[in-house]
Amino acid sequence: MVDDDTPSAPEAPTPRMLAWAKNSAAYRLSRRMMTERQLAEAVGRKARQKFEGITDEQVKALAEAAVAFGHSVSALDDAAYAEIRTRSSVRAGKSRKAIAQTLVQKGVDREIVQAAVQETDDLKSAIIYARRRAFGPFRRVDMDERQKAKELSAFARQGFSFEIGARIVRMDRDEAEELLAMP
Repeated sequence: MVDDDTPSAPEAPTPRMLAWAKNSAAYRLSRRMMTERQLAEAVGRKARQKFEGITDEQVKALAEAAVAFGHSVSALDDAAYAEIRTRSSVRAGKSRKAIAQTLVQKGVDREIVQAAVQETDDLKSAIIYARRRAFGPFRRVDMDERQKAKELSAFARQGFSFEIGARIVRMDRDEAEELLAMP
């Protein structure tokens, strides 16, 4: 005898759901690089909107299927993501600390983050940041105590140490250009 009081919700996702998860992963990964966690969260969030009455187990299974598909087509690699984001962040003048924090927030494992940011040069990144903000050797106005405090505060907010900020503030333009030209 079948008990009609208990709803019969399947625990495993249907083949239609799995096909959708694969297509969703392919679409998302073709548009931009993502971490495993970002892809799983995006597919899970969209699955809840798309499929009425979907269970938490099914959402989890769909997210896992999407991540597995991303790995199978070599479009999902947290280590490669961390390396690429680190290089672009250094070119944008981000500090090692800020880069690591961003990668951890994106769901990259801490060991992978450590390996990715290990070779970054905070001094060079700080010079790039100073050039972008017209600070230190790239300053267009005369430096007074107020301007100096403003620049040092900006470096600190970006995650650079006080020593690096103070060095950049004192640096002349030739030295900065020379350090930027080094590989």
